[in-house]
Amino acid sequence: MSTNRPLFVAFEGIDGCGKSTHAKRTATGANARLTFEPGGTPLGQVLRQRLLAADEPMTSETEALLMLADRSHHVVSVITPTLASGQSVVTDRFFGSTLAYQGYGRGLDLTSLRAATRLAIGECRPDLTIVIDLPVATAHARRSPSKADRFESATLDFHERVRAGFLDLATTETGWVVINGEQSLDAVARDVDAALAAIGWAS
Repeated sequence: MSTNRPLFVAFEGIDGCGKSTHAKRTATGANARLTFEPGGTPLGQVLRQRLLAADEPMTSETEALLMLADRSHHVVSVITPTLASGQSVVTDRFFGSTLAYQGYGRGLDLTSLRAATRLAIGECRPDLTIVIDLPVATAHARRSPSKADRFESATLDFHERVRAGFLDLATTETGWVVINGEQSLDAVARDVDAALAAIGWAS
């Protein structure tokens, strides 16, 4: 299978799973635009500072709405124009993270989050979403002990709910693939490349 049109690929997973490493490798190999959420735009950087500040009081609803505001601006100012120019896009996190973190993790209503997501992103959907799955304890051990943002400082139970959310979403969402992040780096890369080849990704 091959395609001449630009493709949009999202990498998802809990903090420390390795998705950023594989998102960067994927983008570099295909000369695609690499971006991320939250914070992939100048406005997004401002929102990111507030979102990740562990000492910033914030309800779960506010957290979700700020994430969606960042995503809406990201879609309009980065993702859609890049795809329209003919260049593929790789993003480190997209709408799956809101459903997993604010839905499964924080306990917000998934139906409401899905409706808000549709408002934020319109018809912009990834051609492929790759979830790098890793046990929470393993991912936690990989993370820098100096980091303590809003999400990384959350309880292990929270991250267990988020991980379960990603796995559940992969069974219901279209175009999602789960890859075992406990494998070696090379083995994960091979599985990522196989999933990309199935949609005609040119690397």
